[in-house]
Amino acid sequence: MLKDKLDAEGPGPARRLLDAMLRRPPKLESWRKGLEGERKVGKELRRFLGHGWQVLHSVPLPPKHDIDHLLIGPGGVFTLNTKNFRGRSVWVGDDVIKVDHGPGYPIPRKARRESERAAKVLSAHCGFSVAVNPLLVFVQPAAVELASPQQKVRVYDERTLAALAHVNGVLDARQVEQIYAVARHRQAWKGA
Repeated sequence: MLKDKLDAEGPGPARRLLDAMLRRPPKLESWRKGLEGERKVGKELRRFLGHGWQVLHSVPLPPKHDIDHLLIGPGGVFTLNTKNFRGRSVWVGDDVIKVDHGPGYPIPRKARRESERAAKVLSAHCGFSVAVNPLLVFVQPAAVELASPQQKVRVYDERTLAALAHVNGVLDARQVEQIYAVARHRQAWKGA
């Protein structure tokens, strides 16, 4: 979804060249960084596939949002909200994050809303209650500080994310396949 947005709304080659010559920050640089981060996390998620897990990328949430990654496996169901903060310090509270001691952004709240919407859709279409856990995944941060060890949203970086691959005991193989079958169909997400 982010790639489509860049292709549709991003500046053309002439604009990018002009921005570079004038040393202006590119108009959509944050989207490019976001796409780069999502791709790095997506690559890490490939490690899960041999361990009974299924992964979906860019799951659409109407009207113009998406879940960066949806991870379904023996350890449960997780929505991943990916942020590319390479070389920057991140402070994470229950409701906001701060990058390099800057203003707060409500990213943890957004991650929780995404997981709640996913749980509602998956539960409705699977015929049983599906708990969905929100994750924040930071790409190459310089440091991550948690306000509390008991965060409402779990926090990983792309290197520590692989630890989840060995978690099990929440869903059996049949449930994983059923949830994945529902999650794969874009029609299921239209009412999200």
